[in-house]
Amino acid sequence: MGKINIRRHIGDILVKKKIISADQLQEALDILEQEPETSTRRLGQILFQDLDLNRHTIMKEIADIYAFREVLEDSESVSDDIIEHIKKNVEELNNEVIDELVVLKAVPFHRTKSAITVAAADPSDPNIQGVIQKLNFKKTELVYCKYEFIEEILSTVYEQKNEFLDLLEEIDYDESQLEAEEEESINEEEIDAEINQSMLNSLIEGMLVESVRQGVSDVHIVPSGPTTTDLRFRTDGKLKLWYQQKNVKPEAISAVVKDKTRNVDRFERDASQDGFIQRQIDGVGIRYRVSIMPIVGNQYDRKFESVVIRVLDDRKVIRDLDLLGLQKTAKESFVKSISQPSGIVIITGPTGSGKSTTLVAALYSVIDPTKNVLTIEEPVEYIIEGARQLKISNHMTFDQSIRGILRHDPDIVLVGEMRDLKTAEIAIKLANTGHLTFSTLHTNDAPSAVSRLFKMGVEPFLIANAVNLVMAQRLIRRLCKDCKEEFRPHVEIAKGIGFTEEEYETTTFYKSVGCDVCGKSGFKGRSAIHEALYFSKEIKELVLESGGDVDEAAIKKLAMSQGMLTLRGSGRERIKEGITTIEEIIASTLED
Repeated sequence: MGKINIRRHIGDILVKKKIISADQLQEALDILEQEPETSTRRLGQILFQDLDLNRHTIMKEIADIYAFREVLEDSESVSDDIIEHIKKNVEELNNEVIDELVVLKAVPFHRTKSAITVAAADPSDPNIQGVIQKLNFKKTELVYCKYEFIEEILSTVYEQKNEFLDLLEEIDYDESQLEAEEEESINEEEIDAEINQSMLNSLIEGMLVESVRQGVSDVHIVPSGPTTTDLRFRTDGKLKLWYQQKNVKPEAISAVVKDKTRNVDRFERDASQDGFIQRQIDGVGIRYRVSIMPIVGNQYDRKFESVVIRVLDDRKVIRDLDLLGLQKTAKESFVKSISQPSGIVIITGPTGSGKSTTLVAALYSVIDPTKNVLTIEEPVEYIIEGARQLKISNHMTFDQSIRGILRHDPDIVLVGEMRDLKTAEIAIKLANTGHLTFSTLHTNDAPSAVSRLFKMGVEPFLIANAVNLVMAQRLIRRLCKDCKEEFRPHVEIAKGIGFTEEEYETTTFYKSVGCDVCGKSGFKGRSAIHEALYFSKEIKELVLESGGDVDEAAIKKLAMSQGMLTLRGSGRERIKEGITTIEEIIASTLED
């Protein structure tokens, strides 16, 4: 209760100073109450991370509340002299302590023989004081410095250490030897020798570290030649080359990944495999889901493999429905559906569309001590507090899991994905026998999910009675706030995605530009668009009457008349909000 009071006190001051509104404060406090007990996030972080308020404005006021003075207040950038001074300070301090300061976004701004001044982007962070005490100075001062300045200093003076990548500079390759061996068959001794020679362990460990620090969702390791492998990072939905390993056989790289991955066989190269890796990165437990598949290369006698690694960072888990960004009608339909005691809620969309994120948020909204929540997943992506999670494996088949769940007296069940008739029938039967059920399906939009279930072999009357809601979703890139620019698209292009002439005239359109903040891409972060098909009485009747021919167009037309926004319609709203571009919505959605 003490923490909440402090937060409230700080929030009230920010409201009084008109830095934030009373509604924004209440929203931030509500988010904080939903945070797990292990969370260390503070009010200021919620305000600029979740509510998208200006970081500097918020932190400057909080620093003032705590009586921290600000350095570089009147500067537009950090001078070379200051950077050189800080560089000298860093060199004279203990590396372990400096590493801790880097994580906390703090730097030794000024020092004498007996005193030190530490500048931090968030001096109110209680962890900083403990680190400063380790410096063993008679006098210490903690001051506030703008986040962008701290980042500039860190990138120049002390790049975040990745000791594994540092080792790569020591690699010494013998290209002639590699070329001579190209045509020879690969044996395990050769692979082991190459791993040791090229220090590939450092490369892969460095890749795992960087993928977390850069907010990457997936890592792709793809052979691009007999002795070349591309390592690509997917950020904000787009793949980009992170590192190209030359003069090393791809088989050696895949062998290193396999050695680090549980539940895979290093010597299996003819079948697909799935496993996982666990690491502590910057003090946080991170899980990686690893998928390995054999592929054909230019040399047909070589057994190349493609590796895709999904980065599972529980810090990114959304527990609050409000943070999903559901638009008004979709949110109302979604909340109504998950509030019912039984029935199934189906989330549809392609891989990487955020289905798991939405389902986890939904589960956290309905979990309470009075309900027994069970999940069947293949694989388990996120650990859900308050739920019992079953993982499909060779030792625990889907059929065995289902039988186990039915004997476990469930109230709420999550079936990870309806892949076939058997899975779909079980999920539908659970929904029809008094269980609130969640699942996913791969379809282009919400109405086509009904057709897909029917084509799988599920009877229309079962679909009509069981389904509460089908929601299709996509993730679209958000425009970078620091560089987006207003522009007027051609009226016909705007009309082509559904804008009326009136909407065209009253909407402020933006285009992507690119700056240092967004890595020159013009986009930073992602947002979701949704198509929520609520099974009203009229929709249920239409499905029941369909018999042997489910009419997707008729379902869609009726749902739209009842207020459903299509994916493209949801995208138009995101454009009106200034969140994304016309081009992004065209690329992410089909015509209505």
